Amino acid sequence: MSDGIELPEGIALNDPRPTAASAPYTYFMPFPEELAALGPGDGVKVTFHETAGGREYDGERMWVLVERIENGFVVGKLDNEPYDMPSIRLGDPVRIPLTHVIDCTFAAGKPAPSVPQRREYWDRCFVDACVVEGRSHADYLYREEPDMTGADDKYPDSGWRIRGTNEAIAEDEELGEKPMYIALGKVLNADDRWLHLIDREIGCAFQWSAERDDYIELE
Repeated sequence: MSDGIELPEGIALNDPRPTAASAPYTYFMPFPEELAALGPGDGVKVTFHETAGGREYDGERMWVLVERIENGFVVGKLDNEPYDMPSIRLGDPVRIPLTHVIDCTFAAGKPAPSVPQRREYWDRCFVDACVVEGRSHADYLYREEPDMTGADDKYPDSGWRIRGTNEAIAEDEELGEKPMYIALGKVLNADDRWLHLIDREIGCAFQWSAERDDYIELE
């Protein structure tokens, strides 16, 4: 037992809160209303890892069948067969904090609680590496006709093209860094100052103005 967390010897939990804080547009945790509604027969997902390390994976996301909720903890049993964790087995008892739950599901016939609608940003865009890596803000952005969506792509091209500053782009070239075709949410994780523009029409273009602390729309 460590910090109130009861797990089989050799097993620990990954705390998802730092990741959720650093990537709010791509890493989503349950709403408080969902956690508050949990009870016997429901399920929660948590990321486990072997404390000794040296395994094939850093962690495994596995389900726990809830037996009861007590003092901010889930008491239950592992409801997955681990793939690469010999220190824990299907059916092992666990006691884990609600703060470490990354997903939840409710027993058949039990209505899920009403929660706010969450917008996700998985459509793709082109963006300079310096913006994603935090070496530049989103300095110039425009939206053109999407033309990168492949037949088998799960998410479409949004048409957004996001550039860093000239100095940072030059640094990208020196480092051999190329523009990335990634989810809009990954760009917003790095710089979301342009979020209020994300639904603007194809053909629009904007330049960041430090004086105005906002974007200027270009003709």
